Amino acid sequence: MRSNRGYAAFLVPGALLSLVVIVVPLVMNVGISFTRWQGVGTPEWIGLDNYTRLLEDDNFWASFRNIIFLIVAMAVVPTLIGLVLAAVLFDYVAKAIGPRTASALRSGFYLPQVLPVAVTGIVWGWILNPSFGALNAILTNAHLDGLAKNWLGDPAYALYSVMVVMVWFQVGYPVVMFMSGLRRVDPELYEAAAIDGAGWWRRFTRIAVHHIKPEIYVVLVTTTIAALKIFGQIFVLTRGGPGNATLVPSYFAYQNFFEKAQAGYGSAIATVLALIIVVLSVVFLRIQARDEKRAET
Repeated sequence: MRSNRGYAAFLVPGALLSLVVIVVPLVMNVGISFTRWQGVGTPEWIGLDNYTRLLEDDNFWASFRNIIFLIVAMAVVPTLIGLVLAAVLFDYVAKAIGPRTASALRSGFYLPQVLPVAVTGIVWGWILNPSFGALNAILTNAHLDGLAKNWLGDPAYALYSVMVVMVWFQVGYPVVMFMSGLRRVDPELYEAAAIDGAGWWRRFTRIAVHHIKPEIYVVLVTTTIAALKIFGQIFVLTRGGPGNATLVPSYFAYQNFFEKAQAGYGSAIATVLALIIVVLSVVFLRIQARDEKRAET
């Protein structure tokens, strides 16, 4: 115990930073959510009025309906695609062409993750522009003019266009995580399965996926949280429009807090969103712990 006391001093800077950056703003946000406040002056205590208002706000429910689609685009689809891409790069490309090529392709898939959100959003805005965008130009040159759309300006296509962009943006993260996990799988297991007549797909689903479950859980948790918190891409691409077609809770909170000067209502939206993120994180972690306990037994 005495020898471990010295490590406590190294935890102090991180604890203070967490207190100032996370705990204090969170407590202040929850407190403001019970008030009517324009961001200046003295807040007026109104109790649960902001939360009861949420229940009757169609925009609030629309933002959470849209976030379900974005969870599919940022968590479910990239995880499935990432599993297949990681397996192909690890089992085929690395062995047939070389590990350097596999690493280069992995880096290429991950590149959108390190690019600034504003840059990627602006570039995709150019690509999807109805007047001079590259996508509509390609469709027109291919004599497919009927398929050219106002991808971000039409409520019927805006959300799906954002979903495609987010799949492109997010898929590199699962690829990197799963390729790292595949390195832990014992090659002898593959050899034994191959001797028993198992094909690549059966070896992948029955051996590889089973061994990289921890990575799958991490990816699902982090990408789901990222989808719930999504703001930058929506801000750059659509600003929640057209109408409420791409409105999400984080941008809805921003609109009320800064654009409409309804800080109390915006804080209530942010508080509900934070609560949902915490609950989902706890659920994911408990499911992961239960599966790990079953695997040990």
